[in-house]
Amino acid sequence: MKSPLRLTTPLTDKDIESLKAGDNILLDGVLITARDAAHKRIVEEMDSGGTLPVELSGQVIYYVGPSPARPGRPIGSAGPTTSYRMDAYAIRLMEKGIKGMIGKGKRSPAIIEAMKKHKCVYFAAVGGAGALLARRITASEIVAYEDLGPEAVRRLTVKDFPVIVINDIFGGDAYIMGVDKFKA
Repeated sequence: MKSPLRLTTPLTDKDIESLKAGDNILLDGVLITARDAAHKRIVEEMDSGGTLPVELSGQVIYYVGPSPARPGRPIGSAGPTTSYRMDAYAIRLMEKGIKGMIGKGKRSPAIIEAMKKHKCVYFAAVGGAGALLARRITASEIVAYEDLGPEAVRRLTVKDFPVIVINDIFGGDAYIMGVDKFKA
């Protein structure tokens, strides 16, 4: 197994063009968190011509609703949520320049095509490992929609945050590759 690639956010087109489905990545820098309710509000803000709560260009959005932090920790358990629930909003965020999305599960064909067009990749984080992933988060700050509780938009600072490229901009799909690898 080859060593993980290291990337620091914000990501560029050049970063995205270098990634292939199945690549193991360690992310450093800032991740923005948002789930369904936050995505809906962000898109409503876009539609009304308002000011977005965060800069989206070059960002990676982590689909997570973390648990409360224990004393002395920046965040509680922070495992990925199922991504397809964000599919209704993801293309709009790609149009604003996001370069990565982190979650679990498959994406729709429309989202996979939009990733090719907008140079955005889909990463998976290991579901069920939220407590371990939280150890890679060094800071957490709510930046918008605090009333959404765990689904508020946060700015996370991460170090060596492990993800796998599931869908690249060339049509590669690690889920399909995995099935094909073990077919009889």
